[in-house]
Amino acid sequence: MGAPKKQRRKYSTPVHPWQKARMGEEAVLLKEYGFKNKREIHKMMSILKGFADQAKNLITSKTKQAEKERIALLNKLSNLGLITKTGNVDDVLDLSINDIMDRRLQTLVYKKAMTRSMKQARQLIVHEHITVGNKKITSPSYLVPVEDEQSISFVANSKLADSEHPERAVIVKKTKKPKKTSKRFNRK
Repeated sequence: MGAPKKQRRKYSTPVHPWQKARMGEEAVLLKEYGFKNKREIHKMMSILKGFADQAKNLITSKTKQAEKERIALLNKLSNLGLITKTGNVDDVLDLSINDIMDRRLQTLVYKKAMTRSMKQARQLIVHEHITVGNKKITSPSYLVPVEDEQSISFVANSKLADSEHPERAVIVKKTKKPKKTSKRFNRK
């Protein structure tokens, strides 16, 4: 059978665990983006840090290989919708954690008004009700490329694919805002 590879963390945790400002920011992110725990925030921060570290190395390097890597990094980030097609390596350093969070599948499902809340978006993804293109994606943290963003939909054989499903009806009613009428009340 062979020796299985030792599983390692794919993220780094904060150096100091009890910093009030950082903990407050994490609590806001946790609530806003519907995360299960802070580990997901640390994973996205590690992805962002990896992009920034690679950009810093590429800014200082002037070799042919560095130019190839610079082009590859810029293509990857523009395909993910994190920078524009005409962006440069300095734009990578301006990215924030919210830019990464907005490209996650969970966030995009919620923003497309397919669910009532971020938590429900997470549940539908994990329970295999959402596809991106022709693939079922079960990871809420999947970073969706710009070209695949329009193909986010319900699985064809899912009960939620039916527009008459009770849950879908509630979501549709929520997204349609009633017209505001201006009524004046005369108080005596």
